[in-house]
Amino acid sequence: MNLRTRISAFSSLGETLRDALAGKQTDFTDRINHLIEAQHLKNPWFTPDNVRMAIGAIGGELTQENLTRWCSAYPSLDTAIKPLNAGVVMAGNIPLAGFHDMLCVLISGNRLITRTSSKDNDLVVLISDIIRKTDPEFSSMITITEGTFSGFDVIIATGSDNSSRYFEYYFGKYPHIIRKNRNSIAVLDGSETTAELENLGTDIFSYFGLGCRNVSKLYIPAGYDLKKMISCWNHFSGIIKYNKYANNYDFHKAVFLVNKDKFLDTGYLLMKEHPGLSSPVAVLYYEAYRSREAFKQITKQNSDKIQCITGREYVPFGKAQMPALWDYADGVDTIEFLLKKNSPGIL
Repeated sequence: MNLRTRISAFSSLGETLRDALAGKQTDFTDRINHLIEAQHLKNPWFTPDNVRMAIGAIGGELTQENLTRWCSAYPSLDTAIKPLNAGVVMAGNIPLAGFHDMLCVLISGNRLITRTSSKDNDLVVLISDIIRKTDPEFSSMITITEGTFSGFDVIIATGSDNSSRYFEYYFGKYPHIIRKNRNSIAVLDGSETTAELENLGTDIFSYFGLGCRNVSKLYIPAGYDLKKMISCWNHFSGIIKYNKYANNYDFHKAVFLVNKDKFLDTGYLLMKEHPGLSSPVAVLYYEAYRSREAFKQITKQNSDKIQCITGREYVPFGKAQMPALWDYADGVDTIEFLLKKNSPGIL
């Protein structure tokens, strides 16, 4: 299977996802709609809106133009190779969190052996079934399991700081990419428009803030009016209706009150001035910065902990959870990693 064929298959996958969300009938529309509505029964965090958002983000990126542009940066992708067996351990914090790794392995002509999260197996199987139907040659290139797996040449594993130690222990002897906890931040200069602040709300509240690309910390100029910003987020207030989110809100509010911590309560989000980057669910940390230079120094010092930055000079507000194909997690080029491991003498 050559690169053109692989690009065509994933372009067709994107079209299938887009058509299903648009209400057009495909071989998979009914199944996609069922999973959108039913995933919250298996994983309460996977609400219909969140699953629809994840499928829409993936479908929007998988166009012939985007895929061709992305792959054109790697001329050797069009060279015949002996496929690697690439093991992928997927996270399950948001729907289809492991899709990009799956895409990288298959678009590069390698075989995928993936252990899905028990919280996000159905959607991964759906994607693989669509790909297999689009081009049956993929059937021999995809192996999915929720349990133990073996037979891989390289490993890509995503998890928490705790699970990364487990990954290092078991997979450290293989060529690997092992990802730890990361968080995303936003920086404001005080001149943001209402539309920009509303879009920032999307970066904060989408997926209940569970994704590594969700904004968990705000950097604001001294004297910034937080209440003006909060007034732009009223249409996100319904998030408090979801039990698991509300339980986190109630718990952290109680902790803050018992500890006599100073915080701002919007009724659906707790905001607290804090130096940390990783805020709990239903909590948003913020911190004032002295100057743009001081902010850049902060980001430099925490570069290994930051996934992305939203702001005027960075990722546009509202786009944090809509990464392009070439936006690699942790800034590590997965395609380049796979290509290097396919070089003679590496394995």
